[in-house]
Amino acid sequence: MANSNPEIKYTQIFINNEFVDAVSGKVFPTVNPSTGQKIVDIAEGDKADVDLAVEAAKIAFQRSGKWRQTDASARAKLLHKLADLVERDLHQIASLESLDNGKPYIKAVYSVYGAVNYLRYFAGWADKITGETVPSDGPHLTYTRKEPFGVVGQIIPWNYPLSMVVGKWGPAIAAGCTIVMKPAEQTPLVALYMCSLAKEAGFPPGVINVVPGYGPTAGNAITVHPDIRKVAFTGSVEVGKVVMAGAASNLKKVSLELGGKSPLVICNDADVDEAAQIAYNGVFENMGQVCVAASRTFVQEDIYDAFVQKAIELAKGRKVGNPFSQGTQHGPQIDEKQFKKILGYIETGKKEGAKLETGGVRVGEEGYFIEPTVFSNVTDDMTIAREEIFGPVQSIIKFKTLDEAIERANATNFGLAAGILTKNLNDALTFTNAVEAGNVWVNTYMAVSIQAPFGGYKQSGVGREMGRDGVEEYLETKTVSIKLPAKV
Repeated sequence: MANSNPEIKYTQIFINNEFVDAVSGKVFPTVNPSTGQKIVDIAEGDKADVDLAVEAAKIAFQRSGKWRQTDASARAKLLHKLADLVERDLHQIASLESLDNGKPYIKAVYSVYGAVNYLRYFAGWADKITGETVPSDGPHLTYTRKEPFGVVGQIIPWNYPLSMVVGKWGPAIAAGCTIVMKPAEQTPLVALYMCSLAKEAGFPPGVINVVPGYGPTAGNAITVHPDIRKVAFTGSVEVGKVVMAGAASNLKKVSLELGGKSPLVICNDADVDEAAQIAYNGVFENMGQVCVAASRTFVQEDIYDAFVQKAIELAKGRKVGNPFSQGTQHGPQIDEKQFKKILGYIETGKKEGAKLETGGVRVGEEGYFIEPTVFSNVTDDMTIAREEIFGPVQSIIKFKTLDEAIERANATNFGLAAGILTKNLNDALTFTNAVEAGNVWVNTYMAVSIQAPFGGYKQSGVGREMGRDGVEEYLETKTVSIKLPAKV
């Protein structure tokens, strides 16, 4: 069951299946966002620790080593065993996630069930990675092989700590890679706990390595390391550009899942109550700390006023409080920096002429809680309509025609997600074909599926995660041609 004070066993760096102190001996605090107080000190990794982790991952990937000799079906069994252990320790993991991240405990429980599904899905891929025979010219047998990159670096954010761990580990392990991961400095507890389960599951030493620390040190060391063949990053556009630039040092492959300023277009024929609920869920989920958040809510003029009133009602009814308290829907923002940034955006919205309908203030005197916030009369040129806030702020924008809405929806450097609510099939198809986004939802929102690729257009990312595409991101394609005595 929920435990607001779970036992914390793992605070060290995990290399070669052992928990060790940082080479420097340094530590850093991880903070409870509900109180602003330190939970525990964590070993602070940097370049020296990343070098050790990469060396362990390289040895594990040696051609004659245990990992390379492990059958694909056996990799699948290891992922299934890890899923079993995650399921066994559901309440401990959920409690750690709520404590370190601030999300309501019930949401953390859902994340654990989701993680189990992630691991089982990618386990299913391990022995289904195949090449092709190619009808090449001449007397040749030509075929392709799909081969793992080798050592891969993974840098994950703080908004979904467990989901990000398994979402990165799963496809990399299915492909046969070895891993050096840096979890977000705000939320290292779940990643380190997962290391203990990976060891218990039977993963060989060096296959999974986790180095907590800061972006400019540990993260940068992963990005520029000459022996890492590929780096996967999830986070902000700003840092994504830094990762891509660092990866150019040895032209390592990159996959980037970055930010968004996603439009949700609500047409006149939509049911207002249903539309308001979908939009509410789409922007306030996880305290607004979601890359695909419907942070630009476009509402057609005939239903605009009715929609705004319903949106206000829903936001006011959202229960903000302790993540471990029964009935809490909305926890704190992740840290003081993000808390102040969001409040700054709210002040900017008011100064630039948007109408603050509800929220916009701190809740309580400790922790980083912000009331769910609704702005109406938002225009495209306002800061809150252009920049990713990553917080509980809904900007409601009026539009006249669908063509206008599409043009305005696309007038952004982002392109992660988009949605439309309408009963008109032609309008729905027009929108899905025209909008510039990697994920498009019709009469729903945030319908993310493990089985389907996930990623963005424009500055919202490079490559895809989940589905077949997510596994392909960890594979090289080798073409082999063999001369035959005659073309058969």
